[in-house]
Amino acid sequence: MKSTGKKKKRTVISDEPDNCTEEDVKEADILAIVRKHDGARGGLIAMLEGIQQKYGYLPENALRILSNATGRSLVDIYGVATFYRSFTLHPRGKHLVTACLGTACHVRAAPRIVEELEQQLGIKASETTPDRNFTLETVNCLGACALGPVVVIDGHYFSKVKTAGIKKLIEEARNGFPDEKMLEREFAFPVEASCPQCHHSLMDAGNIIEGYPSIRVDISAGEKSGWLRLVSLYGSRGFESEHELPVGESVAFFCPHCKARIAGTTLCTECEATMAGIRIGEGALLQICERRGCDGCRLELDAVKSQV
Repeated sequence: MKSTGKKKKRTVISDEPDNCTEEDVKEADILAIVRKHDGARGGLIAMLEGIQQKYGYLPENALRILSNATGRSLVDIYGVATFYRSFTLHPRGKHLVTACLGTACHVRAAPRIVEELEQQLGIKASETTPDRNFTLETVNCLGACALGPVVVIDGHYFSKVKTAGIKKLIEEARNGFPDEKMLEREFAFPVEASCPQCHHSLMDAGNIIEGYPSIRVDISAGEKSGWLRLVSLYGSRGFESEHELPVGESVAFFCPHCKARIAGTTLCTECEATMAGIRIGEGALLQICERRGCDGCRLELDAVKSQV
């Protein structure tokens, strides 16, 4: 978490997977991932993430090795792997292109955006190009309804996309987005946040941060408890807190309405601390590192498949 005193560019997680087949899965690699996360909170999910980061998807052979190494049934492992939208049992392309088809984007011609993406890539939604360079997916909502149609490419957000600009976006992704061009784009956009348990809105219109309603949660840090307000701009990590939070201190997030713990589904890839998981839109999950001073942050699109 970062205070409002300094605004930093958000971290984009971009682990480039190996171009593997089932035969390429090595038992030693899977066992190394198991040893790294064994006994940790959310260990199974972290193991699955480690496997997917290495191979680009969850190969069947890898899941069988994971089952034998952890003593968990293959049924349970497949249950977790198919429950969360962020996991895939099939190879994905080097570049992931995601288009929002939520109501607000839909009425702003999002279906035509998807059609143009399909035409430019030569595939249908949920498919991967034969060269495994691009995978095209659609989601129900990203919580940025005012800026639709929204397209996400390799973690970079593009708002108010037009069909005429699709070819250029694909070429930029293919060649690699230049850092200076990424800085010129305004990726910070307002989101609508809610509790992942009771679905009650967490938006606090009475307290504005950086010009937008804040996201209100309750926190617990050691013997301290109180409120925390986060900036509702995705791409900004500003916050205000009832108590001073020293750098390095970890805090637990709670819903101010149902009082449930707002827990993420994995550990922070930056510092391995726990993460809070705030619901965005109709199914996306914004995971924020709970350790003060860490930039760990990720947005999982349609994180829970049952929500679609």
